[in-house]
Amino acid sequence: METITLLSIYWDVSPSIIQIGSYEVRWYTLLFMLGFIVGYKIMEKIFKLEGVDMEWLGPLLTYTILGAIIGARLGHCLFYDWAYFKHHLLEILLPVEFEPQFRFTGFRGLASHGGAIGVITALYLWSKKVSKKPILWILDRLVVPTALAGVFIRLGNLMNSEIVGSITNVPWAFEFAQSYPGELRHPVQLYEAISYVFLFVLLWRLFFKSDKKNYQGYIFGVYMVGLWSLRFVLEFFKNSQGGLEKSLNIGLSTGQLLSIPLILVGIYFMNRAKKK
Repeated sequence: METITLLSIYWDVSPSIIQIGSYEVRWYTLLFMLGFIVGYKIMEKIFKLEGVDMEWLGPLLTYTILGAIIGARLGHCLFYDWAYFKHHLLEILLPVEFEPQFRFTGFRGLASHGGAIGVITALYLWSKKVSKKPILWILDRLVVPTALAGVFIRLGNLMNSEIVGSITNVPWAFEFAQSYPGELRHPVQLYEAISYVFLFVLLWRLFFKSDKKNYQGYIFGVYMVGLWSLRFVLEFFKNSQGGLEKSLNIGLSTGQLLSIPLILVGIYFMNRAKKK
């Protein structure tokens, strides 16, 4: 287990809660689902407050989960590891690895940018088929619990000792014994998790303590600008994950390149809402 020294934090936590043979329950999976459960309860509170049909909640959860998982999986395969997956297309949709030997791996390659696109697409379909309201109506509300879900996901990354930071000598540096033994790195997963807590508090106050929810698209815009700006800055502390940055080679990481258009989308919706 983790122990604290004067110079660093030794992190050697098993990613598995329990393992029986080849079957395991991982901390990441638990935290991922916990994010959806907490998000569901927050949306339930919002729907009750506004007198919205509670029967919309079940389909909303289903659409959101499917959009997040499918989008995040496709995002990882296309943006970060297409060189491999273009030769292993079946592995994109199946949680297995065929080479060098067949084994169950689970969907361990997920990208948040793809997840964002997937969720927005799913919510567009939900708005058309279930609520019959403009998509911005649900986006202004769902981004509140989504920011909190990001906290759980990054804590899951920490338990997996993945998406680690760059090498550093700061006093709070982590030695990720299971993935980068002998190296001190920024615990960038914690940086992101803490940042998303502040973003969640901001969005909560905008929705429940101000009139900004009456400006359709404004809270969604704040979320997009806030989330992807934080991601852009924190990418400077991350270990390279490859992908688009290798082919473009302009000094920005793949995460930063993908964040820029999403920030611009947020600015557009904030300005659009103010004008209306």
